[in-house]
Amino acid sequence: MGRHDEEQPGRAFKVEDRRRFTDDPDAASSASTPEDHQRRQDAQATTAKPEPTPADDAIAMTFSTFVISLSTQALMHLGEIADPIGKQVHQDLPAARQMIDLLGILSDKTKGNLDAVEEELLGSMLYDLRVRYVEVSRRR
Repeated sequence: MGRHDEEQPGRAFKVEDRRRFTDDPDAASSASTPEDHQRRQDAQATTAKPEPTPADDAIAMTFSTFVISLSTQALMHLGEIADPIGKQVHQDLPAARQMIDLLGILSDKTKGNLDAVEEELLGSMLYDLRVRYVEVSRRR
């Protein structure tokens, strides 16, 4: 081991970050330290806030909202509620059955893994949709 490889007590070294923090290669590197870079990012964050989008206001997706979403689609296909886009009520029994079957598969595959509220929601939605499907298909 040479003399330069050994640690020398009392001797410190300085690391200087010379990377550019802009996409503009002609811009001067005004963020030469991490603190400068952080200050610049903070200033940009406070001045350039994007407009909120409808997705920002959306309800957080949970298992319960997922079940309700599938159930709403099944109700729409049963003709119980209007299509949110076209505002028209129409029936599509094969599509309704597919959504109900999908909820049934979900129920089978998640058995024992849901909390009491989720299990009750899924079970009641599934029961209600199956009864409505039978009623609608008998009227045809």
